[in-house]
Amino acid sequence: VRSPPVRGGAAAPPPPPGTSMNHGRVLIWGLLIGLTNAGGSAPVIWAQGVLIITNHLGPLPRPIAPLQPVPHVPISAPVSAYKIKALRVQATIIEQVARVHVSQSFVNTGSQPLEVQFLFPLPEDGAIDSLMLLVDGQECLGKLVPAKEARSKYEAIVRSNKDPALLEWMGRGLFQTSVFPVPPGAERKVVLHYNQLLRKDHGLTDFVFPLSTARYTSHAIDKTEIQIMLESVSDIKNIYSPTHAVDIKRSDAQHAVITLSSTNDVPTSDFRLLFDVDQGQIGASVISYKPKDDEEGYFLLLASPRVQTHAADRLPKAVLFVIDRSGSMAGKKIEQAKSAVTFVINNLHDGDLFNIVAYDNNVESFLPALVKYDEQTRKAALGYVAGLSSRGGTDIHQSLTSALHQFTDNTRPNYVLFLTDGLPTTGVTDETQIAAGSTAANTFRARILTFGVGYDVNSRLLDRIARDGSGRSEYVPPGEDIETHVSAVYGNISAPVLTDVAVKFELEGINFAGEPAVNRIYPKANFDLFEGQQLVVVGRYKKPGAAKVVIQGRVASREQQFDFPANLIEKSHDERDAFVEKLWVMRRIGEIIDQLDLSGNNDELVTELVKLSTRYGILTPYTSFLADETLRPLANQDAIDRTQRNLPALSEHSGRSGVGQRAAKGEFQNAQTLPSPAKTFRDAKTGIVVTTDSVRQYGNQVVYARKILNTQPAETTTSPADDTAAQQIVVTPETAGLDLETDKDRIEVIERFTEPYFVLIHSNTFAENKILSQQRTDERLLISLRGKNYLVQ
Repeated sequence: VRSPPVRGGAAAPPPPPGTSMNHGRVLIWGLLIGLTNAGGSAPVIWAQGVLIITNHLGPLPRPIAPLQPVPHVPISAPVSAYKIKALRVQATIIEQVARVHVSQSFVNTGSQPLEVQFLFPLPEDGAIDSLMLLVDGQECLGKLVPAKEARSKYEAIVRSNKDPALLEWMGRGLFQTSVFPVPPGAERKVVLHYNQLLRKDHGLTDFVFPLSTARYTSHAIDKTEIQIMLESVSDIKNIYSPTHAVDIKRSDAQHAVITLSSTNDVPTSDFRLLFDVDQGQIGASVISYKPKDDEEGYFLLLASPRVQTHAADRLPKAVLFVIDRSGSMAGKKIEQAKSAVTFVINNLHDGDLFNIVAYDNNVESFLPALVKYDEQTRKAALGYVAGLSSRGGTDIHQSLTSALHQFTDNTRPNYVLFLTDGLPTTGVTDETQIAAGSTAANTFRARILTFGVGYDVNSRLLDRIARDGSGRSEYVPPGEDIETHVSAVYGNISAPVLTDVAVKFELEGINFAGEPAVNRIYPKANFDLFEGQQLVVVGRYKKPGAAKVVIQGRVASREQQFDFPANLIEKSHDERDAFVEKLWVMRRIGEIIDQLDLSGNNDELVTELVKLSTRYGILTPYTSFLADETLRPLANQDAIDRTQRNLPALSEHSGRSGVGQRAAKGEFQNAQTLPSPAKTFRDAKTGIVVTTDSVRQYGNQVVYARKILNTQPAETTTSPADDTAAQQIVVTPETAGLDLETDKDRIEVIERFTEPYFVLIHSNTFAENKILSQQRTDERLLISLRGKNYLVQ
């Protein structure tokens, strides 16, 4: 990642130590700011976790390169460099108290010694009851600075560096250490211990760790590891991270271990973990978010069943394997498929029913009907699987209908694991007829889980079969192990707790005249709830107020109902829970693409897709034009027209493009966390790979970059950053339609780092300052704040 050019500036001394402590609840944030000593000696670095090192005052490094090229500016002194080798976080959370251990190793890769200082910003609602910092085993003295004093320090650093990167921390207290040296080539390890009382809201305990500070490093972190051990007297039910895909392991109902590991990564969002406890069979929590008075609110429902410790408590199920053994499966694929089926067979439970259907031109079964799982049938089935070999064509229609006819009742959950690597070549080959045939044969509501192996499958057909069968589709790219995909899916469905689950909301004292209290819920259809699996439901609500959440389902043939209290808030005053809105938007986008895929083009759906994609900065293979930084953001009709031209790519049902589009659609439909900033899509029309890094996102506000089209850069020897005519302009969605000339009476111009600039900063919210903090030296920012338009330059 390329950093902006560094520039010279006046030196500034380190800030004076603080004397007091800001109490509340702690959320720990950090970053490093490089400064040069007044005497011209080695640079002093204020730091928390990340080193940003320069010999001269200048902009902090940014992890995402500017969208427009920034000319290099010659500098006389060499730039110091660093490398973060490892960031490891270990936390033990018992009830609401977290004990956190942080270890970070970094190396001075430059040619000059560094003097560094640890800077540790604190949030407004934070409270630390103990804190210890070690540098290479030696205790490093520190001071806690209250928020009022810290504000002036942040402002002084911003003024001195001529870089707004610290603006988002305005109003936060900080912890700072004494200075310690780092010789050239030397490695230093910083270890931090602290205890934290976690925030608890509506039953959910909230843990946040500051990873996003790493966006101020110009190098990726070699290794990032987070491990959190949860312990509670009550049963731990929901464990959910809206920011990262985590691995969750539960040894019993009162303990869990959550891990996150990444390599060569630049984290761009803080790590957040939510969890709740409940003694009941099923625990549920609701998070609601309503940023605007004139729009419906958003909600997120988390539900988890009790962890069953005895196999006898598990609900028996029926599982049918339908395996493609056609000639195209020869070699490695058939062997992996056999290993996958072997794994599932070995992990069935006593009392389960199962059978195996293998198909090519013909269809045959291990046994004529479903059989009860025991040691004898297990061994016989493994022998049958070992003898499978590939040959012949692919009769998808007959294999599916034959398998589905084996189910005879729905007193237990029924599942079909359907695997194929090709297109239908024998028997019924029409896509619509095959899908209709499987639906007609599925009289006992079996959930169909499809696995497409390679790129030669009809991905649209597999999606249709899975959707109509209340299941989901999975795609195995060439070179990946089939067993890994099948075993992961089976691991999620191996122990059903409640089937045919439906969710409804009842609001106290509110009559909707027959309309539901909530709407546009995803997932749409009834679903099953499994042991160890988290149910994540999103939707919209019309009216705020106290509510009752009712979860209905079946245990065997018995109907069961559980209800939980909830509060659908009237107004959100900050963006803490803004992820709920964006998670709903992601699933809604997946639903729109699915309808366009399976039902054909629809002007209203295309318009909604464009609106959601542009407003929330969520790229899809059909709206990737948002990444075109050389143009003014497209007018609405232009964007719709271009999307319409891209949508015919959905007619490709096989090949890399066809399978890739269905896989991307599935990621939207089943989204559990916010998208990774580095997520890429292949443009459906041009084949060009684009990335969400090309569109900057801050909370729910998207910032686009474009060139000034009506001005020409003046010929000058000064730095382009000092020549406003050469600077690109950055606009927000609210200001995208403004013109600098015709609308100049509606725009207030503010020079950066002047007194009016900091008056504006002090009036802003955390989210608003976060947008301003990303402004680069080569940009002007046209932004709307509280109904007024500002050009910050």
